[in-house]
Amino acid sequence: MTAPAPAVDIRRADDRFATRISWLDSKHSFSFSRHYDPANTHHGLLLVNNDDVVRPGAGFETHPHQDMEIVTWVLRGSLVHQDSTGHSGVIYPGLAQRMSAGTGILHSEKNDAWRLNNQEPHADPVHFVQMWVLPDEQGVDPGYEQLEIEDELLRGGLVPIASGMDRYDGASAIRIRNRYATLHAARLAPGDEVTIPDAPYVHLYVPDGTVTLEGSGPLGSGDAARLTMTGGRRVTADEPAEILVWEMHATVA
Repeated sequence: MTAPAPAVDIRRADDRFATRISWLDSKHSFSFSRHYDPANTHHGLLLVNNDDVVRPGAGFETHPHQDMEIVTWVLRGSLVHQDSTGHSGVIYPGLAQRMSAGTGILHSEKNDAWRLNNQEPHADPVHFVQMWVLPDEQGVDPGYEQLEIEDELLRGGLVPIASGMDRYDGASAIRIRNRYATLHAARLAPGDEVTIPDAPYVHLYVPDGTVTLEGSGPLGSGDAARLTMTGGRRVTADEPAEILVWEMHATVA
């Protein structure tokens, strides 16, 4: 197989597909739902990178998934998860969550955490990024995992938060069923610098703040860089920022 040519593809926030309805403001980095572009279906193993804001009391009603590894990362607010395997809980900033759809799973995601404790409703939207990667193997049993990694994020640097790669065994990361992919996150103060992994495929997403990618310039909130055979570059925060970085050593066939 011929190796792909080195490239850095910058995708700006305003160029993403958007779904805006009364309770949801969703931006899609790749083809999703009714938005389809045959030239924009994935990068590496990443098929979905949705940046969602959901108003209080609303959310995604129960719906199905199959044969997909789904990672959810909350930036602000809280998101209530419930699924057909009996798992339920509240996802909040610093808590990584993975759902393996496997042979099939039903789940819902709502911004209504107050209902769990009979509290007064709040007025805060929830802002989160949901990412999908293909699993190594289809037809496995559905699964769920969540892990608090706030302490690791506070120490600085890139933190692996979801991984199927052997090199990150023992790191503070939830397991995903793909041995070629790892999701890293970093919270950066102005001037902080990290080096993104040197992998054949890297997806750098900036859900909050502004950073500078070495050799490519500034990236603002909602911007992304799709790197092919050009990893190992420095990312420097121009202001308080959070970044999500997929390190991928394979691509969709």
